[in-house]
Amino acid sequence: MKALNKLLFVFISGISLMYSCKQDELIPLENNTTPPGQVSSVTVESGPGNAKLSYKLPSDKDLLYVKAIYSLKNGQQMEVKSSYYNNSLLVEGFGDTDFHEIKLYAVNRSEVASDPVVVKIKPLENPIWGVFRSLNVLPDFAGLNFQATNPAKADLSIEVLRFQDGKYVGDPKNNIYTSAIDIDKSIRGLDTTSQKFAVTIRDRWLNYTDTLYTTLKPLYESLLAKNLYRAVNLPTDVGQQYTATGLAKMWDGDIINWPNVSLTSTGTLTPQWVTFDLGQSAIMSRIVIWNYPEYLNAGRTYYYGGNIKKFEIWGSDNPPGDGSYNNWTLLGTFDSAKPSGSAYGVQTAEDYAFANAGISYTFPAGNVKKVRYIRIKSISNWQGTTFMSIAELQCYGDPR
Repeated sequence: MKALNKLLFVFISGISLMYSCKQDELIPLENNTTPPGQVSSVTVESGPGNAKLSYKLPSDKDLLYVKAIYSLKNGQQMEVKSSYYNNSLLVEGFGDTDFHEIKLYAVNRSEVASDPVVVKIKPLENPIWGVFRSLNVLPDFAGLNFQATNPAKADLSIEVLRFQDGKYVGDPKNNIYTSAIDIDKSIRGLDTTSQKFAVTIRDRWLNYTDTLYTTLKPLYESLLAKNLYRAVNLPTDVGQQYTATGLAKMWDGDIINWPNVSLTSTGTLTPQWVTFDLGQSAIMSRIVIWNYPEYLNAGRTYYYGGNIKKFEIWGSDNPPGDGSYNNWTLLGTFDSAKPSGSAYGVQTAEDYAFANAGISYTFPAGNVKKVRYIRIKSISNWQGTTFMSIAELQCYGDPR
């Protein structure tokens, strides 16, 4: 009986395995070896680095999709498919404005393709060139600042190479990836000596612009150690919303977890502020702020609720005990913005990465006065009130 059961088990297992293998086998939905008709009445609408092809579909009942086959100048073979529910497709990735040959095929449910229809397209200028012409590279604190306009919101990379040992050498961590319309990005960690740099822009299809060569000297700054920071509570400063949060949570090293944040009173609807002591005097260069990401259905979300949007940073070497703004100096006025420029409550992957890395706010050059005390004044947050939810911050400056 045991032998019979064992034999039956092996037999059933074999059938299950055969069935599983058949289930994993990908075969056409039908078996029609007759090629479908060709697309017709093709029109071309040229775009920046791309072209939209519109066409009339053949009348075949088993038509599944239309595909375009073409090559980029760098030799990369491209294939784009569009469902039979559509009558157009977009071919993209072109780095020049030359004529390019596109082959259009209609494909049926048996994966049998029609004869090609050959179309010539001439794309408009790739967006990377407009970005390159607008590019301005400036010395920044411990690094370089890159400013440019990208009206097409093209996904691109600003690649930075530094001259060393007789040649220009790139470092992937210095590359800037963005699709923002108004590009204002910085790289850090560079020595404050005069150096030669080469900068180029590429898109995701590996099209490159020319190279901008420049010699710049990054500005000096030093990280101001957070173990010296101390909370200050002046008479006009706003209090915390909860006893579990606190000013000192802004320098505890935790950028994301509750309740390791400073969450000020939500009942104060006029501009409000908090004050803290750096523990040393310094000429301020910038402040990096990690806002607290709220829990929403879409995941952890920045640019929401009490994340500060419009705000001021003030500094003082000796603040008055009455909490007034006497003997305070306005260091900078800021308006936080998402790289994507999307609506409130919408957050792209680039938006998240930008905020999660800490948003850096640079103070205008020319400030030569040392300060020891910092005041953050919230004018409005992302939801339109004034309370602040700050998870972490880091100050930089010159304490020499």
